[in-house]
Amino acid sequence: MSAARRTRAAAKGRAACASAAPLVACAFALVSGARAVEAREAAPRTTGRVTETTPYETRAGDSLYSIAARYLQNPADWKTLARVNRVSAPRRLQPGTVLRVPVALLRQDPLSATVIAANGPAQHAFRNGPLLPLRVGAKLVEGDRVQTGTNGFATLELADGSHLVLPADTSLNLATLRQTVLTGATDRVVDLHRGEVNTEVTHATKKDDRFQIRSPSVVAGVRGTQFRVTYDGTHAAGAATTVEVLDGAVGVDTTSLAQGWRGAYAAAPAPGQPLAASEQLVLARYGSVTVAGEAAGSPVALLEAPALQNASKIQDDADVAFDLAPPSGARGYRVQIGRDAGLLDLVRDVRSNAPHVSIGALDDGTYFVRISAIDARGLEGIPAAYAFERRRLALGASAGPIEGSRDFAFRWFVEQGAQDTHFRFVLAATPDLRVPLVDHPDIAAGEAVVRDLPKGVYYWTVIAEQFDHGRYYQKASPIQSFRLDW
Repeated sequence: MSAARRTRAAAKGRAACASAAPLVACAFALVSGARAVEAREAAPRTTGRVTETTPYETRAGDSLYSIAARYLQNPADWKTLARVNRVSAPRRLQPGTVLRVPVALLRQDPLSATVIAANGPAQHAFRNGPLLPLRVGAKLVEGDRVQTGTNGFATLELADGSHLVLPADTSLNLATLRQTVLTGATDRVVDLHRGEVNTEVTHATKKDDRFQIRSPSVVAGVRGTQFRVTYDGTHAAGAATTVEVLDGAVGVDTTSLAQGWRGAYAAAPAPGQPLAASEQLVLARYGSVTVAGEAAGSPVALLEAPALQNASKIQDDADVAFDLAPPSGARGYRVQIGRDAGLLDLVRDVRSNAPHVSIGALDDGTYFVRISAIDARGLEGIPAAYAFERRRLALGASAGPIEGSRDFAFRWFVEQGAQDTHFRFVLAATPDLRVPLVDHPDIAAGEAVVRDLPKGVYYWTVIAEQFDHGRYYQKASPIQSFRLDW
């Protein structure tokens, strides 16, 4: 024990003696104060499990000093190693000796998260630093905060392959990103301030691995699963956190706003404890809603996924839109668009009260759509994903009589950039066009003329046809009609 600490301990002892009459009591107070400090120095730091140790087999050249410097938070804790293992010669260790190392003393090295996708307004900052644009490939560390704006999306990948997908209007902190040396256990904690985080966590390989999403009202802990956590400060029932589990299981424990981001979150199980110790265990295909200040919400079954109508349709209109077949109990719908099958690279995220959902304009290409239904509690159900092709083909058409004749001219055009397009012109006396009066295929020009039509009502359309890389595409104009009275 240092001279300074002995002096402070002696001062505490003398203060105790001031009120102690017997001389023996004074001497006891002085000695016990000094011994208390020595005991605190010798005792291992703990996380609530004082006796937990992990084995280490010594190698040639090892000493307690080198082991402490390599693996412990404080190299001076070699003394604790000596005491725990009853080692009297710390410089001379026999190779192959198995030492018991207190887990609480082990050093934790920092981990990082990599930005693998970022679209729209997405920013990050370290602690209270200035916000900077989020760039693909950037490395984020413990203490970084990430936020997305309207139509902003980001996906982070952790070192073990786990993913955090941030939809629009989300704000979170990477509160803890660490790995314990020697044991390899990882500790990852995310604080969700606003919005949603969609999480795919790889299965834990160490019993002390921890992964938690914390909101101001709940702590959601997992050991490998796919789940969503959403914190909504404007929820109808009050500030609420929803947890929806798609795969695996999530332990949900309540925490108070007063504990906030500085509290210990004592309600959450410590690393290594089973999820069943949580206040609520939410299994796959179930979700819960927890209102701030109340007990963790009971699990309820999630809605099944809606079916996508006309799933093979090529999205060639001005706006991309989807028609959903609603499951029983649906009160709303969510449609997300991504560039990859896992929707890690999100580009659109739309909610709708109606089963017809428009997401607006989109560049040409192959995309993936994920659809889900939302129940009366606000819980989002099981998703279904489909691939679709976006190929914008704007086709305009018009018709009118040719002045001074009994001929009728039909004209059409496609948007600039459409190449190698041919057209098929169909004219009939019925709106179903089943018995065409005129059916001209493979027209290269943008016009057709029909001569000497008798009186009557006629219906017509023009179909644009394209072949691209061995695939056939077509787009028909709306069926139009006109009447001839001459």
